[in-house]
Amino acid sequence: MATSNKFWKPGGSRPSGQVELERAKQGSEGAGSCMTFNTHLHLPISQQRQRLPIARYREQILYLVEKYRTVVIVGETGSGKTTQIPQYLHEANWTGNGYIVAVTQPRRIAVTTVASRVADERGVVLGHEVGYSIRFDDCTDSKGTRIKFLTDGMLTREMMWDPLLLKYSVVMLDEAHERNINTDIVIGLLKKIMKKRDDFHLIISSATLDAELFKSYFETNTDRADPRKDTAVIMTIEGRAFDIDIHHTKLPVADYVKSTVDTALAIHREEPTGDILAFLTGQEEVETAVKLLKEHAERVTKGLQLLPLPLYGGLPYSEQIQVFQRTPPNSRKVIVSTNIAETSVTINGIVYVIDCGFVKLKAFSPQTSLESLVIVPISQSSALQRSGRAGRVRSGKVYRLYTEESYRALDVTTVPEVQRSSMAPVVLQLKALGIDNVLRFNYLSPPPAESLLQGLELLYALGALDDEGKLTNPLGMQMAEFPLNPMFARMLLLSESFGCSEEILTITAMLQVNHAFHQPTRQKANASQAKRKFCVYEGDHLTLLNVYNAFIRYNQDPRWCQQNFIHYKSLCHAVSIREQLKRLLHRFKIKLVSCHDDPIPIQKCIVSGFFVHAARLHYTGTCYKTIRGNHTLHIHPSSILFEERSPQWVVFNEVLQTSSLFMRDVTVVDPEWLYQLAPHFYQYGTEREIAESKKQKLEDLPVIT
Repeated sequence: MATSNKFWKPGGSRPSGQVELERAKQGSEGAGSCMTFNTHLHLPISQQRQRLPIARYREQILYLVEKYRTVVIVGETGSGKTTQIPQYLHEANWTGNGYIVAVTQPRRIAVTTVASRVADERGVVLGHEVGYSIRFDDCTDSKGTRIKFLTDGMLTREMMWDPLLLKYSVVMLDEAHERNINTDIVIGLLKKIMKKRDDFHLIISSATLDAELFKSYFETNTDRADPRKDTAVIMTIEGRAFDIDIHHTKLPVADYVKSTVDTALAIHREEPTGDILAFLTGQEEVETAVKLLKEHAERVTKGLQLLPLPLYGGLPYSEQIQVFQRTPPNSRKVIVSTNIAETSVTINGIVYVIDCGFVKLKAFSPQTSLESLVIVPISQSSALQRSGRAGRVRSGKVYRLYTEESYRALDVTTVPEVQRSSMAPVVLQLKALGIDNVLRFNYLSPPPAESLLQGLELLYALGALDDEGKLTNPLGMQMAEFPLNPMFARMLLLSESFGCSEEILTITAMLQVNHAFHQPTRQKANASQAKRKFCVYEGDHLTLLNVYNAFIRYNQDPRWCQQNFIHYKSLCHAVSIREQLKRLLHRFKIKLVSCHDDPIPIQKCIVSGFFVHAARLHYTGTCYKTIRGNHTLHIHPSSILFEERSPQWVVFNEVLQTSSLFMRDVTVVDPEWLYQLAPHFYQYGTEREIAESKKQKLEDLPVIT
């Protein structure tokens, strides 16, 4: 696939006669896509499968899986590796005697869409021979499923009751180069399983840059002079590729969301037919851009019809699938996506790509004990992956909203998530799997020791670990079984003792979905007024409780949601999650009780789980300071406490970093509750911090009467 780099001005057509800077062969661009919808959609499915590039490698793949314990496959976009390899294994009887072939993905959207595609190809009902398993959604048959798609995290959870994965003959780790935290943990656990099971085989799908890393990690042959003893091998599969032109801006852009919209409209005006894929950093930006594009599309009635569509992880499946449907005649799709479309899915018909140059990543600081979502520049490898989305069906163009000098200054690869995340959930999972010495676990990329120690401290403070670092019984063991952050798990498990398990169950479910409220650009005032009907003095958690209860009271009516500017599908998802969490609580014999109209039990219960995320108002009244570490935070503008008032003490769910550090999902608390409910936390603080916090507590009591 040949590429060229050119300068252009975002928001306008590309200047003619620009100097072509380079033409270079970049065969690795686009490597690693997991899902493609074939361009020959008019053909029978059997013929579509035969036309995929991977079809001619079928026998070689089966031979390598038989001969080697680990096969690392480098497959370019559109090769069909994710949909076809598990079918090849099934057809070659790797699923005989009741065995299952598993395929893992980092993202839920890829799991559901790929499983649906493979079920269609095999002519079976999804959930039987072909199924999937993601958090809060299991679509499998315990006896009949032979090909199973699931997230890396779900495979880790399965190891808790099946440590050797005895029902699986082959596991395929797809998109392993993304280095999701669950992927890295699964890799370490699978290496332990392969030492115990000689009949277990592993396939790893990876980008070129990481192939050697994975091969060397799983290679058990110590005699380098005799490659016949090798247990791991690398295989490269070619995909379709056409020439692409890469255009950089002359100058940095001030507002990449606006520039993305302007560039999409310029392409629509001046370029031939072909769909557009634009990358932005998060759901809010995606929805903003889609709204702006829809407003333009409503004003223009001549020429190609513009069809803006969003794509992000929290999008309901019914809306996700619209992205993959064939573009109607005389139309052009503009798909505005987070980095989920970078490698996890391949969308047929994309000719033009707009790359904003940024991505939203988790970043954890052991010093502050805060995990925040940070918008940062992408890496060069991500930029190449994004470029690879174009040029799959014909020659394409890529518009980068950053200069060529900026591209050269980017990091070569993205830092693995395990090295920039809180390790508390990982430590809890490893402890539950019987791995006591988490510091010496065989990580593919070792996390910072400070992060591991902080994770141990947090779990001890939450009561999940005892003085010897063992899981407590029953609290620690039960927390490990929840598919939630340990703080949510503790809050749920203690909710009965506070007399508010019904309410905490609802709040937890609501916090697992994205954005209960939406605010149309043209109706911001009306949306804000509607939101006020649900707002309460105590903060965001109880406001979400009010929204859910009203949704149920009005029989889950989508018209009521529309009138009140509430995301109907997000609320439906919350209802489903609540039911599944309810079954877990029932299994642990936790009774559902209600505190009715008394908010204090709910606030105390929230503190019992999130005391580590506590902050007090600074004496200036302009910001908050964390109790531990004295770090500066602000209330996020989306919080109902942002403009209403400035409570003295709060706890929060998470931190978002943009221009400053912002607390999201904030609840007012009494400082006395922190000392009543979190003694271990203060035990692990420094003497100076404890003394200062106690002094502040005495000065500020009482905050809530």
